[in-house]
Amino acid sequence: MKSRRQFIKTIGVASATAVLPITSIAKEMAKQKMIHQVYFWLHDEANTQEFLTEAVPMLGRCKTVGKFIAGTPAATEDREVVDHSFQVSCTAFFDSLEDQLIYQSDPLHLEFIDKYSHMWKKVQVYDIAI
Repeated sequence: MKSRRQFIKTIGVASATAVLPITSIAKEMAKQKMIHQVYFWLHDEANTQEFLTEAVPMLGRCKTVGKFIAGTPAATEDREVVDHSFQVSCTAFFDSLEDQLIYQSDPLHLEFIDKYSHMWKKVQVYDIAI
């Protein structure tokens, strides 16, 4: 009987130890800072300035966004690895993955999508953990 109890105790400790790293990783992930980069290809390139100055700044005013920057492709040389095909890009910095998740349902973010999605033909997002 003693060896059975010892076995169950050992299995219990081993199970708790196995779960501990997962719990720690999940807590760290919630605090993980991140960069959210969004690239827009517009239906009409003539709307680039309007989209850059009227639409995109709404995203920077969302409550969980830290730093926010927006721009257009730089006039760098054409190289195989450089993509100049988009019209507008914006970058939002978040203090956590949770903040980025809250941003996705922020009323300003949703209003931006509702009001301006007709202007773009493609959107590409890159999320970077920092």
